[in-house]
Amino acid sequence: MVTSATELPWPSVLAPGRSLAYDLLSRVERGLGQQIHENGWGQHRMAPFGFGAPLFPGAPRARGKYAAGGRGFVEFGSPVPEIVEAWAAGLRRRELIDWGGVAFRIARVVPVDPPDFSEGVARMRTSTPVVMKGSGRDEGGERTTRQAWLLPTDVEFPAYFDQNLRRKLETLGLEAKVVLEGLTWVGAKRSFSVGKGLKPGAPVEAELRGDPEALQAIWSWGLGQANSAGFGWVSADSRAG
Repeated sequence: MVTSATELPWPSVLAPGRSLAYDLLSRVERGLGQQIHENGWGQHRMAPFGFGAPLFPGAPRARGKYAAGGRGFVEFGSPVPEIVEAWAAGLRRRELIDWGGVAFRIARVVPVDPPDFSEGVARMRTSTPVVMKGSGRDEGGERTTRQAWLLPTDVEFPAYFDQNLRRKLETLGLEAKVVLEGLTWVGAKRSFSVGKGLKPGAPVEAELRGDPEALQAIWSWGLGQANSAGFGWVSADSRAG
């Protein structure tokens, strides 16, 4: 994609992606888009897709601004083939997309297959923060908040991260397991507003172990919660197996 804009407003870095994903679905597979939007997918009623922030590798960087300009790309992904096919068809019918008031001219649409992960091990690095909610309980077990956002360094993070992996696989009807072996890198904390309030988190590099098909599904979906809002996106540029 190409844009003449020189920056993206911070509130528009991630927020427009969710509505664009549903708009593309509604124009090509209206029933599928409506089903996911209203009822979710599978037993946990999750939205089985994710996306990353638009990236412009050649754009001049400026302190405090999200750089844009020239050629760039934005990635969308899902472990559900029907969703990916609908997106691709919808994008190929367009010349422009509106990303929060910034126009992107579509140069080409490129499908990307997940790595095979044949050895059952994957190292996935996210390009956007991973967000995760914890129990909201103190050391005595009493609930103190319902907005207990966890950072990767928090004690509860690994258990809730593994729980999220299980829920995703159950949503997709996969009996195979994927577990977190450890975090090999944690980036800087950052918060984004994609609706009501800010969601805080940090990008991570996670080493996962499991069935190759299940690892492919997770790679295509993203890590942590709120993937359909742009969090926890694993860029194709950072694939590893």
